Amino acid sequence: MEALFTFIAKSSGLLVLFYCAYYFLLRKETFFTSSRWFLLAGLITSIILPFAVYNKIVWVEPAAVEVLALDQKTYGVSNLNFSQIPIHTIENESFEINWNYVLLAIYILGFLALVIKFVLDFYSLNSVLKGKKVQQQADFKFVDINENIAPFSYFDYIVYNSSMYTASELENIIEHEKVHSDQNHTIDVLISRVFCVLFWFNPIIWLYKKAILQNLEFIADSEAAKKISDKKAYQYTLLKITTHESCVAITNHFYQSLIKKRIVMLNKNQSKKRNYWKYYAIIPALVAFVFLFQINIIAQEKERKELKEVAGKESQTDVYNIKKSTTDQELKEIVQKVKQNHNVDVVISDVKRNSANELTAIKVDIKKGTGEVQTFQVEGDKAIKNCGIVIITEDNGSKKINLFADGDSDSAMTDENYVAEVREYNSQGIIAPPVPPTPPSTASLPPAPIAPVAPVLPKELYLPPPPNMSKMPKPPVAPKNPEDKVAMKNFEKKMEEFDKKMSLIEPQMAAYEKQVDQIIAKRELGYDKEMEKFEVAMGKFEVEMDKYSAIIEKQFGAEFEKKMEQFEKDMKVYEKSMKEHEKDFKRIETQSKKS
Repeated sequence: MEALFTFIAKSSGLLVLFYCAYYFLLRKETFFTSSRWFLLAGLITSIILPFAVYNKIVWVEPAAVEVLALDQKTYGVSNLNFSQIPIHTIENESFEINWNYVLLAIYILGFLALVIKFVLDFYSLNSVLKGKKVQQQADFKFVDINENIAPFSYFDYIVYNSSMYTASELENIIEHEKVHSDQNHTIDVLISRVFCVLFWFNPIIWLYKKAILQNLEFIADSEAAKKISDKKAYQYTLLKITTHESCVAITNHFYQSLIKKRIVMLNKNQSKKRNYWKYYAIIPALVAFVFLFQINIIAQEKERKELKEVAGKESQTDVYNIKKSTTDQELKEIVQKVKQNHNVDVVISDVKRNSANELTAIKVDIKKGTGEVQTFQVEGDKAIKNCGIVIITEDNGSKKINLFADGDSDSAMTDENYVAEVREYNSQGIIAPPVPPTPPSTASLPPAPIAPVAPVLPKELYLPPPPNMSKMPKPPVAPKNPEDKVAMKNFEKKMEEFDKKMSLIEPQMAAYEKQVDQIIAKRELGYDKEMEKFEVAMGKFEVEMDKYSAIIEKQFGAEFEKKMEQFEKDMKVYEKSMKEHEKDFKRIETQSKKS
């Protein structure tokens, strides 16, 4: 479950990275085809890169065996108490909600709903095409329908309603849809829909899909405008099509809600080739992603020395193992042997077993006389790991004791259902206050460069909304028989009325076009130049950031990251120890008041 959530987080992060790069650097450029492959590469990278994990093995020196002398002078001054924090015990079981399964259930419900919507969209497309007459021309299949829906293309199918448009308008529409069909834009649409189904919970994927569809429209508009002599007529066709709200979801349809942006892009000058560097700006971010999240460092200890070598060649070592299968009788024998051989009292209590008669909980107190020396306690819902007691008798008669787990004298007493911690006591029996760790020094680090501020587009340079075209008259349909004089006369009469109505709308369109041209001209004089300066400043800023990163890498490198990770771990231990110290101090204070 954790691996699934990790994959989702990494994949979503990559989608955000590519979308931000497109939105802030590329969406205003006219490299539409390159932007298409950039956006598709972002989707593919977000799926593949999280699986590319490099395992780096780091060899470390084995930890020394920690021992504690039990002579009379130091007795009672230093005690080690291994206490475990159970997740839940066998005796006090309670119902808990597994939020992982709750989130998974919510995800599956959303996934199934979108899959059903996907299937219904295919059914809707099939119902439009079913039974229609198909006219094959070159590599395209033209379908003339009667439904009042926007023209669209689906692979090599181009679907339209010829009765709704004039001949010139229909020519503009077909040229536009031919670009979609010829360049297989339907594949981009389907891929973006699949990603929306998989990552429906991530709002960025819906913006990402919108960016893909918007860029496809820019491509089709740009290529169609090259083949059409009257660019203004093409823009009028765009405005007319905006009155059609009905469209098929999984197709490249001529109408999109981004009509303003399409008109602006049609009239925008070609971007300079030097701006291609923006496509490569994503590479450093991907490299940083790999170094931060895709390198798995595995620490392996070098071969350990034997316990006898650590303790000394002339020392005598006695090991008393406690396994999950150790019986109560064997525990009693361990207590007797330790007392008999070393005059050390071992008290074993809080013993619990599961249905397989395996030890799941145990507390071991090691005493000598009236003073407590060491204690460890294990409690959970799983069988304990192998643990035990090591007593080393030096040649001078002093004794050293060590608690070990998993058959290793210096391994930590840890398992999936508990965590071991060490506490040190002073001579009054109060937990000694811990010493806070020292963070790694960054005094020699230079100040980070400051990013430039992007210019703000003034409100007076916003493009105005297009005229209301909802009342645009519908052109009359020519009679099928041109020799029918009555019908032709009636048609000519309707055309005259249509031309009169259109003559009332054309001034509005001319005024809107003039207003748009004026605003774009003002942008080129002011805002566009400021944006060019900002882009140059951003280029310098990125160079400074690279130098800054190189300085950090040179001064600190991987060792600094390791020190920071160790510092964070030490801080967590320090905070936990401080809480224990405060708790124990309050306990002693309460006892003093009672006395």
